[in-house]
Amino acid sequence: MSVDCLAQENTILVVDDTPTNLQVLFDLLTEKGYRVAIAKNGETALQRLQMSQPNLILLDVMMPGIDGFETCQRLKANPATGDIPVIFMTALSDSVDKVKGLSLGAVDYITKPIQNEEVLARIRVHLQLRHATRSMEQRTQELNQALESLKKAQLHLVQGEKMSALGQLVAGIAHEINNPVNFIHGNLSHVKEYTQNLMEFVQLYQQHYPNPVAEIQERAEDLDVEFLQADLLKMLGSMEMGSERIRHLVLSLRNFSRLDESEFKPVDIHAGINSTLVILQHRLKAKPNFPAIQVIKDYAQLPEVECYPSQLNQVFMNILSNAIDALEESNITSPTITIRTSVIDTNWVTVGIADNGVGIPESICSQLFNPFFTTKPVGKGTGLGLSISYQIVTEKHGGKIECHSTVGQGTEFVVQIPVRQVMT
Repeated sequence: MSVDCLAQENTILVVDDTPTNLQVLFDLLTEKGYRVAIAKNGETALQRLQMSQPNLILLDVMMPGIDGFETCQRLKANPATGDIPVIFMTALSDSVDKVKGLSLGAVDYITKPIQNEEVLARIRVHLQLRHATRSMEQRTQELNQALESLKKAQLHLVQGEKMSALGQLVAGIAHEINNPVNFIHGNLSHVKEYTQNLMEFVQLYQQHYPNPVAEIQERAEDLDVEFLQADLLKMLGSMEMGSERIRHLVLSLRNFSRLDESEFKPVDIHAGINSTLVILQHRLKAKPNFPAIQVIKDYAQLPEVECYPSQLNQVFMNILSNAIDALEESNITSPTITIRTSVIDTNWVTVGIADNGVGIPESICSQLFNPFFTTKPVGKGTGLGLSISYQIVTEKHGGKIECHSTVGQGTEFVVQIPVRQVMT
């Protein structure tokens, strides 16, 4: 940047209680292409700084009211003006005053009577320094933003591959289980009918031939035909119930993976939550040293929500898994997870997932959504689950996710997403 361009783009505030000095500096700086503002005392200078900010300040030390030192101290204490370079003007030659001014944040001194070339040279140097500093700060900010974007991109890529592989695995298992289960479930009704017919036939035979030969009588006693007839129907009923449960699990697996559906579509949020609970059912059951976790569903009547179903299911999976982890680490006798849903102003859907565990300190709550932050032991967690959940909710769905926790009482994660997405 040329000197002339530098002058045209910068404003200098001159603060001096002597009109002659103000006129000399105004004429000198204006002639060189600078925009010049003037103030006759410190109070006026601080008032001007509230309305517009110069690129550099020439500040007289000795002034009535608040002097140059106090004026400098005040503007340096204000974050809005703290980075404006200040050059003191003084007739004093005492080095103590110069040290005091520099310690307050001034960048240089000009000694009166003013030497034109010296003033211009010092102004030019400090404006160039400020411009270079600003450029470096802007470049640093751009690099930090680029680094953050790269981290997010890597995070999405890694998690995307992970979820894609998981989704394909889940969908593949669901498909392989679905075919034989459907075959078994479909034939159970026929087996039950055939068995009933055979039993009726045996009963009819017994009715007309109540006294069979000895060999048949002995065989009937060995088999305990009456018990067999009663228990066989119970077994078939249990098999039918078991196959129905497997079919429900397969449906939940397919609902969770969502690979057979379009990526973005209106869905039933409750179905996604329920399918996630089915997949986590083994973790909710009682263990030798820990009771079963009770799940309370307080569902409102929700409209279908436009979303990325598999990604939203991933959010529910992460939050519910963390809730189960928190409960397992506690010593409470009645571990509970409460899931509440509601509609806000017909435009937003809220899902709250709360546990009655030990809670999270406020200092940790504020860091939960940071990448790689985790309170779990090494090997127990990557610290990516909640960070990815935050990105899915906020960036993918334009929603909000918050954590509310009270130590000793429990933690609740609240997810809010719009019912209809505005696609750009």
